[in-house]
Amino acid sequence: MNVIISNSSENPIYKQIYDQFRNQIVTGILKEGEALPSIRKLAREINVSVITTKKAYDDLERDGFVASVGGKGTFVSSQSLEFLREQKMKMVEEKLAEAVAEAKILGLTCEETEQMLELLFREE
Repeated sequence: MNVIISNSSENPIYKQIYDQFRNQIVTGILKEGEALPSIRKLAREINVSVITTKKAYDDLERDGFVASVGGKGTFVSSQSLEFLREQKMKMVEEKLAEAVAEAKILGLTCEETEQMLELLFREE
């Protein structure tokens, strides 16, 4: 399980952990029923506070990505395919929103941005 923390990131550490696990679940790298490292083990591995990893795990559970089983650990939740698709679509929308914001900063028109997206979409 790869979790990489960046001290130069503008996101807090718990959010970096959350985002990385969420992305691994949504993209299918982490499969339904797969165990996450214990909160203490992950904290030790990435050299952060147990409180920080617990916050990330709590948020993942709140959002339905994982489920905690007392005495056994934290596991990737069983999710319907539709829910998983919705999460993936949300991730794409977020990334497109970032790209559109950058395009606006650069002064690109909607048509220029659409052309770029069209080229990228058709690229193999």
